[in-house]
Amino acid sequence: MFGSVNDFSLNHPTAPVLVPIPSPASGADSNASAAVMPVRVLHVVNGEHFAGAERVQSHLGRCLPQFAVTADFVCVKPGKFPDALRQQPCNSGRCHCAEMRGRFDLRAALRVKELVKTYDYDLLHAHTPRTAMIASVASRLSGIPWVYHVHSPAARDSANKWSNRVNFLVEHLSLHGCSHLITVSESLRLETIAKGAAEEKVTVVHNGVPTIRLERDHTPTPGGRWVIGMVALMRPRKGLEVVLQSLATLKSEGHDVVLRIIGPFESDEYRSEIEQQIERLGVASRIERVGFTQDVPAELAKMDALVLPSLFGEGLPMVVLEAMAAAVPVIATRVEGTPEAITDGVEGLLAEPRDPITLADKIRSLVTGQHDWKTMGEAAHQRQSRCFSDVAMAEKTAAVYRKLMTATDGTIDTDRTDAPAVP
Repeated sequence: MFGSVNDFSLNHPTAPVLVPIPSPASGADSNASAAVMPVRVLHVVNGEHFAGAERVQSHLGRCLPQFAVTADFVCVKPGKFPDALRQQPCNSGRCHCAEMRGRFDLRAALRVKELVKTYDYDLLHAHTPRTAMIASVASRLSGIPWVYHVHSPAARDSANKWSNRVNFLVEHLSLHGCSHLITVSESLRLETIAKGAAEEKVTVVHNGVPTIRLERDHTPTPGGRWVIGMVALMRPRKGLEVVLQSLATLKSEGHDVVLRIIGPFESDEYRSEIEQQIERLGVASRIERVGFTQDVPAELAKMDALVLPSLFGEGLPMVVLEAMAAAVPVIATRVEGTPEAITDGVEGLLAEPRDPITLADKIRSLVTGQHDWKTMGEAAHQRQSRCFSDVAMAEKTAAVYRKLMTATDGTIDTDRTDAPAVP
């Protein structure tokens, strides 16, 4: 699946400056420091949406400077991401544009090459199959290495089999010459290795979010009204249809459960399908529609539990970590990376994917008091602060960058013959 390229030639026109930085996420003495070489990274991102992967990118842009890494961005499909980035006062990174006029418009790679030369970037960091294609070409043109961040499996990223096939092929071909893979979960690491990546060229960097405490104006009680929220880019693989069926079951049993739908719909067609299902199930009175929001913590403060009934395609969902950080119990499905954050019955509850019965069972067990809401929320908060902070994510990412900068040959072995056929 993966291939090799020439050695890298890095150009530093000015003398390097050694910068002392702390290591707050390493568990070492907070006063300890090490002199490190500054690194300039250009993240190549889609930019159309501001969902889970984009929040990873924005957190990296905000936190990487703590580790002497300047993180800038270039969007190939400008949309919500540049606007969201501008509204973050702590983000010091630039946001460039290299708009693609079509799926295979490689002219954006020439623009990225120009940016590398102008701003003296040391490496590129891509996050999607589309941006992997651009980063791969730009890397060859500019002579600097690039990193690919695997947020979800390309072959199972959507319910559209044709789109999945195209994305898999684009990713497969683009990764020839990629220097290193970052996966957001251990399950994705094992999958990339099974598909041909050399084990030493793949590093798990779990997603991370800021640790917060929310001001809440109420505490849910067994038998009372419960507000569960679903935060996502609404598309078929997120399983909104499943939770609606569970909601209908709970309503028929007399449980006062309300679902807040937070996030945009991927298409008007899918929105129409969901509206029809809501009417057919008779749960319109139990639905609150919010739409797109940039203030996820504010929405988390309004819900008693987060529900994420994903069918497939999850790496390590950011919204799960954000709910944990806010001490909000999570009810999710046992899909790929999610169980790496949530232990069933401890930090949250795990149902089987595509199964409205087990999902209804898990929701019922929380709203009837079988699990203590406060205890579960506190366990989630503690685990997030220990294992899934934004600072820890940035520190581990910076370590990958420096490993590449000091390597004599950082390319992934793509001459292996055990790469799989396209699914």
